[in-house]
Amino acid sequence: MAKTIEYYFTPVSPYAYLGHERLVALARKHGASVNVKPVDLGKVLAVSGGLPLAQRAPQRQAYRLFELARWPQLLGVPFNVKPKFGAASGEPGSKWIIAAAEQGADAALALAGAIMRGRWAEERDIADPATLSEFAKDSGLDPAALAARADSAEVAARYLALTQEAIEAQVFGAPWYVYSGEPFWGQDRLDFLDRALAK
Repeated sequence: MAKTIEYYFTPVSPYAYLGHERLVALARKHGASVNVKPVDLGKVLAVSGGLPLAQRAPQRQAYRLFELARWPQLLGVPFNVKPKFGAASGEPGSKWIIAAAEQGADAALALAGAIMRGRWAEERDIADPATLSEFAKDSGLDPAALAARADSAEVAARYLALTQEAIEAQVFGAPWYVYSGEPFWGQDRLDFLDRALAK
């Protein structure tokens, strides 16, 4: 039976970045396909009891910084806890990823990885069209064609539909993986996803 992982995330999530390459490796290891689904996490949080970072209690914000220092060190990945363009919207990049997904999951995963590295490791503005074009080119994609598609009404509608799908699937954080009907919240649950895929 074919194995499929539903992957809900936003490129502005540090934890999505920290888990992304490991998810790709897991999918390869188990011969699983990945349905790449960027969502508007703000809308998801609004109906699921979550709060945007700036509205969280000070103690929660402070603890987050400890976690964001521990995980990159453990995983050995480059990471800026407070990226230069940390206020940049994830919506443009999400739409580019959705447009790339029309060319297949590999294209979408490659572009998503480039965008998240850009934000969290390379101090790049992931809302800037020129920067997104560079990510696309580096991912082996046609920047001009992708830019046009990402700006289309169809892709905008797909972004809204994926966000609504996430809400209906009871997603309340990112990254969020679903395999065989079982949800896994956070990159720190990838070991459990690995076990589920191995069954």
